[in-house]
Amino acid sequence: MAGRINDDDVKAVRDAVPIDAVVSEYLQLRNAGGGNLKGLCPFHDEKSPSFQVSPGKGLFHCFGCQEGGDTIAFVMKIDHLSFSETVERLAAKAGITLRYEEGGYNPGHQRGERIRLIEAHKVAAQFYVDQLDSPEAEIGRKFLAERGFDQAAAAHFAVGYSPAGWDHLTRYLRGKGFSDKELILSGLSQDGRRGPIDRFRGRLMWPIKDVGGEIVGFGARRLRDDDNGPKYLNTPETPIYKKSQVLYGIDLAKKDIAKVSRAVVVEGYTDVMACHLAGVTTAIATCGTAFGGDHIKILRRLLMDNGSARVIFTFDGDAAGQKAALRAFEDDQKFAAETYIAIAPDGMDPCDLRLAKGDEAVADLVQPRTPLFEFALRQIVKRYDLETPAGRAAALDEAAPVVARIKNIGAQHEVAVQLAGMLGILDTQFVVKRVAQLARWARDRGGKNPAPQQTPPRGYDAAAPTGGPVPSGPALNLRSPAHRTERELLKLALQRPELVSPAFDAYGIDEFTAPPYAAVRQCVQDAGGATGAPSDYLATVREAAPNDTVRALVTELAVETIFAKTVDEAYAGDQLVTVRLRAVDRRIREVQGTLARLGAHGDPEQVGAVQNELWVLTQYGQSLRNNGAAAL
Repeated sequence: MAGRINDDDVKAVRDAVPIDAVVSEYLQLRNAGGGNLKGLCPFHDEKSPSFQVSPGKGLFHCFGCQEGGDTIAFVMKIDHLSFSETVERLAAKAGITLRYEEGGYNPGHQRGERIRLIEAHKVAAQFYVDQLDSPEAEIGRKFLAERGFDQAAAAHFAVGYSPAGWDHLTRYLRGKGFSDKELILSGLSQDGRRGPIDRFRGRLMWPIKDVGGEIVGFGARRLRDDDNGPKYLNTPETPIYKKSQVLYGIDLAKKDIAKVSRAVVVEGYTDVMACHLAGVTTAIATCGTAFGGDHIKILRRLLMDNGSARVIFTFDGDAAGQKAALRAFEDDQKFAAETYIAIAPDGMDPCDLRLAKGDEAVADLVQPRTPLFEFALRQIVKRYDLETPAGRAAALDEAAPVVARIKNIGAQHEVAVQLAGMLGILDTQFVVKRVAQLARWARDRGGKNPAPQQTPPRGYDAAAPTGGPVPSGPALNLRSPAHRTERELLKLALQRPELVSPAFDAYGIDEFTAPPYAAVRQCVQDAGGATGAPSDYLATVREAAPNDTVRALVTELAVETIFAKTVDEAYAGDQLVTVRLRAVDRRIREVQGTLARLGAHGDPEQVGAVQNELWVLTQYGQSLRNNGAAAL
């Protein structure tokens, strides 16, 4: 039975390993003020950082999911380790020798499973590195040299060689005290007729590390023609290796990814090597699987997922590469970062490009080129004959649902305009409206096709019955000035209705662009309005809510603090004017679009009516800007 770790040693480990240094191995941290640091929580999905670290106190806490604790608790949670495994791992990092009570300590039997498997991989990695210098490995050294990698490059990436015999590594690890059970569990060995044999034989070996820098698996490249196995053979799924959750090169790239807010996703191990040696030190690759949601979670924490972040995918120019790019686009909306695709001339991958044209060509390749959405759309559009109306219509039918998936309404509108240009459809507004219609339809169905399921905005359930049409508009983004103002106006209408009446009751539902806020505005209207609000006004508004989600948002807005230090008629008037003015400006843009479509050859009577509406709207907008609430 394992002995208990001495309490003084546990305290020494806590004191010796700074919590910010440990957490920084998994996510990017930035100054949060007051001596604290903040980042995107690794324990739940979030778009803005609510995860905070206090180096002075040695603690972390997430205000979103309520996870918290010290350095030991963080490592236990993120790497799924036991208490003793965590202390042992941190002690090794700090160079502290642990003492065990209640009996002696046998490292071979008392250390946890994960620690043992990690140790086996560490020993195996060094074994493979040593074997690369052997005469048998000449074929591996030649393979590397032909691709532009010298001995220093191989050493930097710890590339090794697995001997061609049946059980060279297995016997070596047994000699180091590892049991057959551990070797099979680790994926380094597999069952043979007479016991465990090496899984990797006669191949070039790349160690695969997790974000924390621990070796959890290997990628093995076939070298000989008589090897009947796959070209690349990876470690199977094990307790420490999940291919959908690892990125090759992340241990080398993570600091620069966080520093420059950019990641380059390539297809293979040699591509990662080529990029790093060419100065593109943010390159990473998946390990035998498509780029997916778990990979995105890793990158989001390092990128901080801010608006300036960039993710550049490099794919071969062949059909398989294009298919991979389209798969990546399926997950594109999980990033706040902008995503691009880079395809080298002649379809070369970064490794081939470096050989043919040098380091500068690789560095130039990964400069942001084509937005991923544009590439995806062009792949769709080019399959149709755009010279015919039927071809353009068919292309629109396939491409419009793709654009409708874009959650940011402003970006969705811009891409829809670009799509109209790709298709050669002169009536841009027709395409824009078609995309918006599909996006609304998807929201009404809870995010089902044609757009993928989206996370509904806070306080709004797109799938819930509302007793009427779901209000249309952009997804709720509290960083949007328009949405902040709409929220303030609704808080005033619920908490201080006398300050916004009677003007508020004349506001249309469509003047609130966020669907949740439009739903609350509808509740106030259905409850009889804000003018002359009775004593049970709030209760009446809550009863008018069509479902529990909207009702909860009414309650939230009714209790949330109003931002202003002085809540008076002047402040209320400012909110009323800002919301109305934005609605007027939106309508002006719509009318201007109508006028542009009518053109010089439109029906004079219709053109005149549109011009008159535009003049009235422009005058009203100017009056609001000049006179404020008096113009309402």
